[in-house]
Amino acid sequence: MSARRYLILASVLLVAIFGAGNLLIQSWTASARADFTENNLFTLSDGTRSTLKDLAEPIDLTFVYTRSVGQEFPAVRAYAVRVRELLDAYATLGGANIRLREIDPAPFSEAEDEALAAGLVAVDTNGGDPLYFGLIGRNAVDDERVIPFLAPEQESSLEYDITRMLARLDRPEPARIGLLSTLPGMTALTDEAGYAIRREMGKTFSVEILDENFIDLPAEMDVLMLAHPPELTDWQLWQVDQFILRTGRALILLDPAAKTAQGSGPFNMTNRQIRSDLDRFSEVWGVSLAEDAIADTQTALSIEADAGEGRTTVLQHPLFLSVPPALMSRVNIVTADLTRTVNLGAPGRLILNDGAPGQREILMQTGVAPSFIPADRAALDLSAGDTVALYSATDTGPAPLAVRVSGPLISAFPDGAPVADIPDDPIYAELARAAIEEAPPHTSTNAVDADIIILADADMLDDGLHLDLSSGVAFADNISFILNALDSLSGGSELMSLRARAPGRRPMTTVDNMREAAQARFFSEQARLEGRLATSQQRLEELQSIGATGGFFDGDVSAELNDAEREELARLREDIVSTRGRLRQIERDFRRDIDRLELNLRLFTILGGPLLIGLFGVLIFVRNRRRARI
Repeated sequence: MSARRYLILASVLLVAIFGAGNLLIQSWTASARADFTENNLFTLSDGTRSTLKDLAEPIDLTFVYTRSVGQEFPAVRAYAVRVRELLDAYATLGGANIRLREIDPAPFSEAEDEALAAGLVAVDTNGGDPLYFGLIGRNAVDDERVIPFLAPEQESSLEYDITRMLARLDRPEPARIGLLSTLPGMTALTDEAGYAIRREMGKTFSVEILDENFIDLPAEMDVLMLAHPPELTDWQLWQVDQFILRTGRALILLDPAAKTAQGSGPFNMTNRQIRSDLDRFSEVWGVSLAEDAIADTQTALSIEADAGEGRTTVLQHPLFLSVPPALMSRVNIVTADLTRTVNLGAPGRLILNDGAPGQREILMQTGVAPSFIPADRAALDLSAGDTVALYSATDTGPAPLAVRVSGPLISAFPDGAPVADIPDDPIYAELARAAIEEAPPHTSTNAVDADIIILADADMLDDGLHLDLSSGVAFADNISFILNALDSLSGGSELMSLRARAPGRRPMTTVDNMREAAQARFFSEQARLEGRLATSQQRLEELQSIGATGGFFDGDVSAELNDAEREELARLREDIVSTRGRLRQIERDFRRDIDRLELNLRLFTILGGPLLIGLFGVLIFVRNRRRARI
């Protein structure tokens, strides 16, 4: 064989080996990833891996994205890449159990018909074609779950939403939650009127609202949730007692001073029920709610307050607590994965009795020196200053805010079932008698170990404490805490670590710090100049209105003014011009450091690479010259 033919054959063989090697390596290392992002944005969590591993049957995922429309919106385009890469990771780890496809629903196409039939949102793009950007999931029996629109601002919950969809398709029957509450946001008939926490509960669980006048609890209920419940009759308390002893699982939110509670009468602020407690369960569970509310300067939440003259300021309000992860249990599954604060409003203090049956584990607590605030005062709109005036630090140490009670318990009704109250209405009376006759016999000890989570605050359910109301983005882990608690009590813990994943957006802390420093430096001068400008303009308008009566038609507005007023008018005009110029200068100075930083970053990114490569080239050239001389 000639050298020429040998060279050609060897080249072809090397190309074939290189291509085959690439295909093999791609197949073998498809699931291998090196994630260098701070929050591991491209690494699937253990909860997702567990869900994918436990899938019993294949699930079809259809990514719906209008590429041509999405390209016009940079945020959507970048987020689509993120979603696509995450779905590829699901498909790789899920193997044959995840069948992924993508469709581009062009107008009047079969793909658009499929998207509309599934219930995806068609977003209007100001006269252009609509944007479809969602996900459809189907299991082997054609059950369907949909994420109608993948909003970029909800990136922090992206993996959780997808994994929750898979879990619901794999196990179509969700856990049943019985909810008893006096808070309108928890019992609203429509999602728009309810709290975000209530809406999120409905996405994961089957929630049944219990009537305040219930005679019996629903059969086959997995978890009982009491969120600032009404005052219950002895018969109703017995029903709760027997459910705890037979099923053992409950999430209870109490409050000594519920700010979000509403009354039923015309004077609802005075008739409202501001307190809820454990009643006769306190003794047998070893947990009771103190009379007063808690204020805490160590965990005080920063809020916006009116600073006068149309301005707002940010200050810390001790009655609103922002409990950090450091003050939560790092070993309990409910709080271990939380990375942000849980915000509370005028919470209470839980008093523990270790001599009672069962075990009590503190999940959340205050700082070392909280203060007790009378509940009737705390339930009102106390300002931060008024709260500080009432503040008297205790030396008893941190106060428990959330507790988990587990283990064997005894009945709070040692004498058996109480006598039930029969309603006056004959129809309800007949239903009540039937329910009483069918009630199971009284039991004094638990059939299963109890598992009860008690939180001394119900205001934490309110959207304003944990959501940015303009964007709907959560800035605290209130939702995660409640859903983690329900997941843990109902036996589904795979999704807990996903809810608390940090958002993918990286804040520009340097720019934020520079902006805050500039605000502190220029704010007082800007406010003074704005006040001076407003006063000058008001006086100018007064003088012009006086002069306009005589000089309107000849254009001389100072005709009716005396010499002193003319001088004042000229001086005001000059002062207004100079003040406006100074305000513009302050605005330029306000952004000067930020603009300089932006320029430096641009120069670094544009020139840094070429200069670095050029420097390496010069060094290599110098080294080669030296070697050549040797």
